[in-house]
Amino acid sequence: MRPLPAELDSPATLHGLSAFTTVRTRHGQPLLLQQHLARLAGTCALLGLEAPDTLLPTLEAMPWGLLRLTVTDTGTFWSHRPLPPLAVAAGGAHVWISGQQVHPQLGRHKTGNYLPYVLARREAEARGAFEGLLSDTAGLIVDGGRSGLLLRVGGQSGGQSGSQFLVPDGGLSSVTRAAWLAELGVAAQVSPVSLELLRKAEHLWLCGAGMGVVPVGLCSGDGWTQTYEVQRPDTTDPALTPPG
Repeated sequence: MRPLPAELDSPATLHGLSAFTTVRTRHGQPLLLQQHLARLAGTCALLGLEAPDTLLPTLEAMPWGLLRLTVTDTGTFWSHRPLPPLAVAAGGAHVWISGQQVHPQLGRHKTGNYLPYVLARREAEARGAFEGLLSDTAGLIVDGGRSGLLLRVGGQSGGQSGSQFLVPDGGLSSVTRAAWLAELGVAAQVSPVSLELLRKAEHLWLCGAGMGVVPVGLCSGDGWTQTYEVQRPDTTDPALTPPG
């Protein structure tokens, strides 16, 4: 046993008292920055932290990068790393329904209370899946380990006529998802998403700064699988396409 180092003796490290967001960059330029900062400021207000510093440093001009902004009780910190190319299989991504649950009060925010999302991703990776989904205490699907979920239900194959876009209630407000819906010119309804509804959906997408908008081809849980028609986003927006 060793003494706790002074740099780890903080509310952010010991209790997860921090807020963060991850922003995609293209040649050193942050994408959808103002939307990310607005969401981050809301989380800081909830946690009683100072508003994030909005004066960014000059970033290395990486072809694709991921900027992380973290706010603690001692200020705003940044890191910037390369974002590797992401190849999505022709059959779409495989997602796994994990046994992890989001925090009842913090599930709508990106905070240092992040362990359930890490565990969901580990569950998924152990089964060869691209992403792990998390539920709430009622067993409703609310979020992904590193992405927001978008469903399309009730539509006709190959078109949007009669379809409805749904965002799971209780999860993080995805900046990437909102940007893609704005590009499509459609509004999504926030709705409880049961496993039954998830299995009935016509299309599923994962949305996140690190991946863009990724179509789902297969969803599985303990003892069941469901396939979906893969519909790739028709966009050239660098904030929405898979990096690389």
